[in-house]
Amino acid sequence: MDSRPIGVFDSGLGGLTVVKSIKALLPSESIIYFGDTARVPYGNKSRELIKEYSSEITEFLVKKDSKMVVVACNTVSAMVLSTLKKNNSIPILGVIAPGVAEAISITNNKYIGVIGTIATVNSDAYNTALKALDSNIETISQACPLFVPLAEEGWLEGDVVNMVVAHYLSPLKEKNIDTLILGCTHYPLLKNAIANQFNKTTVLIDSADAVARAVQKKLSDFDLLNNKDEKGSLFCFVTDIPMHFETVGQQFLGSPLESVQIVHDF
Repeated sequence: MDSRPIGVFDSGLGGLTVVKSIKALLPSESIIYFGDTARVPYGNKSRELIKEYSSEITEFLVKKDSKMVVVACNTVSAMVLSTLKKNNSIPILGVIAPGVAEAISITNNKYIGVIGTIATVNSDAYNTALKALDSNIETISQACPLFVPLAEEGWLEGDVVNMVVAHYLSPLKEKNIDTLILGCTHYPLLKNAIANQFNKTTVLIDSADAVARAVQKKLSDFDLLNNKDEKGSLFCFVTDIPMHFETVGQQFLGSPLESVQIVHDF
């Protein structure tokens, strides 16, 4: 039994969707969440800058005695996950592999759409991971750079949101996809607007639940599970507190953010 916390981080607040799923599956586990709200989004930044930011945050979480770190950011998972794993002795888990496995298990016609940040799409990480599991998969990818700012500002519905979503997803609507991977932890907040662009048979993959199951397996494999019959804590660290922070954070997490601390030097 290991009562140390799980570290989770993202470029902003989107990773709280993963925290929500982990808390639901593993209520005894304590979690330290780091949201880099001052430097969001990561999707339009260079690989070197993403590596620098994510390495800083991982080091911060390790110093907080995290027993594992969940990279709840598709951009970081796509660009520098292998580097983070190589440079740290504790388990490091990304979000791409669990979502890919779920999409493979669901698709019937093997046409899978992927939406994500510019960096995630350009990395080709999803296509590579999908083809590795099934070489017959056809992947159609689309970058949606305005989705993260919309989610971070709490713009989840309305004419502006629908117009932006329709603009980005129009190329995918022309394809015969039956499965769509939401390749960014911010995108589940826009799920309704996204789903409205497709017919009801198209399945949207929100990898948060799949990631939580992967966390459970990883902790079990390394004998790191906390089996105490008690509710785990949640502490949040951010690099800035933007307008609407509490409202938007609650939308991501599904409950109020109770303990939040700003970190400037780490």
